[in-house]
Amino acid sequence: MISISAIGQDSHRFLPDGDPAAKNRPLVLGGVVIGQGPPLEGNSDADVVLHALTNAISGLCGEPVLGEVADAMCRSGIADSRAYVSLALSLLGDIRLTHLSFSIEAKRPHLTGLIDRIREEIAGMVKLPVSRVAVTATTGEGLTSCGRGEGITCLCIASAVLPLQDHSSK
Repeated sequence: MISISAIGQDSHRFLPDGDPAAKNRPLVLGGVVIGQGPPLEGNSDADVVLHALTNAISGLCGEPVLGEVADAMCRSGIADSRAYVSLALSLLGDIRLTHLSFSIEAKRPHLTGLIDRIREEIAGMVKLPVSRVAVTATTGEGLTSCGRGEGITCLCIASAVLPLQDHSSK
């Protein structure tokens, strides 16, 4: 087995107060509907955690999902970011995820009490034990726009293994 890893990142700003698009749109992080905080702006549900995961998985297999593919899915009515993760996972072939690590930067909402739910949701989605999904959160001491409460950003590192290829027939 060969160990490989990839990084994914995503950021979205909050919809402005009073924006009609925010009326029936929840804030979603890691597939979990969050009862506090304004929703994030985006074509889909704007789940920055699942978008960072999708980008990391795309990095492992070299097949982009976010961008043109996800935009086409949105136009056809698929706005749940779990569908993007599912598609990215289907592109992994014989690459097997072994660990995921997320770092979320946000001033709001306060995420401490939500981290376990997010870990459980993601673990179920990617079929890893919860112990193999790490999630941390920070305000970044307010040094960035996300740390000042203007949006949320997330980094994801995906670790995986790739079977050794049999080169004897070449």
